[in-house]
Amino acid sequence: MNFTGHSYFKNAFDIMKAYNPKDWFTLIFNFHKSDTFRMLIPAMAVLTGFTALFCYLDEKDIVVLKSTTIMHSLVGFVISLLLVFRTNTAYDRWWEGRRLWGELVNNSRNLMLKIDAFVPAANKESKVHFRKLIGNYAFALKEHLRNGFDENELEEYEELRISDLKKAKHVPNRIALQMYVEADKLVRQGIISEDKLIVLNEELRSFTNVAGACERIKKTPIPYSYSTFIKRIIFIYILTLPLGLIHDLHWLSIPIVLFVFYAFASLELLAEEIEDPFGTERNDLPTDELAAKIKKNVQEICP
Repeated sequence: MNFTGHSYFKNAFDIMKAYNPKDWFTLIFNFHKSDTFRMLIPAMAVLTGFTALFCYLDEKDIVVLKSTTIMHSLVGFVISLLLVFRTNTAYDRWWEGRRLWGELVNNSRNLMLKIDAFVPAANKESKVHFRKLIGNYAFALKEHLRNGFDENELEEYEELRISDLKKAKHVPNRIALQMYVEADKLVRQGIISEDKLIVLNEELRSFTNVAGACERIKKTPIPYSYSTFIKRIIFIYILTLPLGLIHDLHWLSIPIVLFVFYAFASLELLAEEIEDPFGTERNDLPTDELAAKIKKNVQEICP
């Protein structure tokens, strides 16, 4: 499979939206498929009908509504603080995931560079083994974090075939084990010294460290009680907001309620999306592209 082809990178690039942060006009009026506005349209339609109903009842004096803007202002401030904390926590997880994958890119290059420097040219086959294992590890980890396995992304390797990897419960660990096996072979065959193996061990160990840290992010979501509390408080706040605004604003309360709902709900939806940054959503990390970059880099070091 050609991972450097245009079609592959186009698909990988589509996962994480590339944009110019200085182009305000495009950012404001461009709605992609995972934009929160699209996702909230059904709820906003229901909220419009709900608010319009009470506007009509108030206008006809069927019900008498009182202003509660002071109470809603205080509660809205508290919700804003909660959402700031929620968003910052989710972004920290997203950024840590990006840092870990950057570490994986650098350590993959360093390991391949050291193998290429330590192993004599006459032992080209040993270098090729590491090149395949490093590339396979990146793609295996990417799919492992998505609870999947894509054999089409992996290169066949004689000592660890794709059919064997399918049977493994933890594919990245199985590939990392094979890297240690290959490094041990180099020492036993006298191709490299034990001192050089110690130098290689730092990069070899980093693969499982990165995988473990990524799994920690994926398998440790925001506490359930905290997540449900924010959703409940937003729901109650938005549901009662029209009742408190209609007395003063009448029909103008409809767009105001919709805007407040859009702002609060969007922040919560964005936090939900980026707290697990290893999926295929538009705001997730470009792990497909990073895995392809690792494969391309090690192939350049060891053609």
